[in-house]
Amino acid sequence: MALNGRSMPAPDQQARRARAAVAALFLTNGAVFFNVVPRYPEIKAGLDVGNAVFGGAVAGMPIGALLAGLFAGAAVRRFSSARVAAFGVVAMAVVTPAIPFVSHWTAFWGVLFVLGALDAVMDVAQNAHGLRVQRLYRRSIVNSFHGVWSIGAVLGGLMGSAAAGLHLPLSVHLTISAVLISAVALVAYRFLLPGSDDAERAVVATPAPERPGVLSEASGDATGRAGRRWRPAVRALIALGVLAACGALVEDAGESWGALFLSGDLGAGAATAGLAVVVFQAAMTVGRLTGDRVVDRFGNRTVARAGGLLAAAGMGGALAVPSVATALAGFALAGLGVATVVPAAMHAADELPGLPPGAGLTVVSWLLRGGFLISPLIVGAVADLAGLRMGLLSVVFAGVMTVLLARSLAGRFRPRSERA
Repeated sequence: MALNGRSMPAPDQQARRARAAVAALFLTNGAVFFNVVPRYPEIKAGLDVGNAVFGGAVAGMPIGALLAGLFAGAAVRRFSSARVAAFGVVAMAVVTPAIPFVSHWTAFWGVLFVLGALDAVMDVAQNAHGLRVQRLYRRSIVNSFHGVWSIGAVLGGLMGSAAAGLHLPLSVHLTISAVLISAVALVAYRFLLPGSDDAERAVVATPAPERPGVLSEASGDATGRAGRRWRPAVRALIALGVLAACGALVEDAGESWGALFLSGDLGAGAATAGLAVVVFQAAMTVGRLTGDRVVDRFGNRTVARAGGLLAAAGMGGALAVPSVATALAGFALAGLGVATVVPAAMHAADELPGLPPGAGLTVVSWLLRGGFLISPLIVGAVADLAGLRMGLLSVVFAGVMTVLLARSLAGRFRPRSERA
């Protein structure tokens, strides 16, 4: 195995199995909660609350994620990314059947808080394990994992929409999905990589003794120089975090408000309204599965700018000329537009020079959760004041911000192992 990454053998059977296992975890992570999303109109009606209160209840998930995200690294170090990722999915699946039994919005908030906490820890673990596999492959495969997550979200959304259309009791629906998802996660656990989470890093890491920004100077004034070198990295990290939050805002709009917009403002039936999240995630899936090739050809910056324009124009057009067809098209274009934004921001942050290993990814992941927290509160408040149609203008705003912040996705953000 050459350390410069230029003469690598093909991944062995263990690596290929581990990649499939990580993909299965991303799939189930996407499916577990999206079984619930298409049934939001039914849940909201049962709670008998307005848009602002419902938005506050939905915010329980990102709040739980923000708080638990602070401990995700410690959990992974203590129990390993494999255990946390696999059993985290099982825990999420087991919690979701509690939703049908809540009778007050605060209880719904509590269930989502727990789900968010579990999801944050599990998400860090599955990405950490995916990066282990990527080091063995010595090429980018992270977009494909996020694409499989979107496939899982589509499958979960279809299950939820079908259950709503069939008037299947929510308790029965979520129990069935919990059993199926848990079984897949437990099987996947058997094929994840064994050993330390740093094992592959030690094997494939490329030395960079003179790489700018590395804070390992031995001279007497190293501390001062290190402090100065942190500043550009911190500024870039903030920009990447806000960029990821914009992607989160668009994703939340499709996930939390699509079905409500179609069923409320446009009068669509339960099954049709549930298709909002399906078309959004389907378009995002296409964008992520093809994202690696598109980014290789045009670069992350160009792709993000084009995607931001696509999301803003698509949703702007749908809100300007509202109908079921234009709304579904608008959500699809928004999903396609932001497909690679979050993976690109996370990867770019992980490659920033001048930061400890994993620090950039952790911070951007945490700020991403902040976007999921702020989004439902903003959209819900605006919706109660001026209608959900106005609240969804947040997607247009996020698309414009993505165009402006795409400059932080420079061409230098490539896997270290692929650099000459």
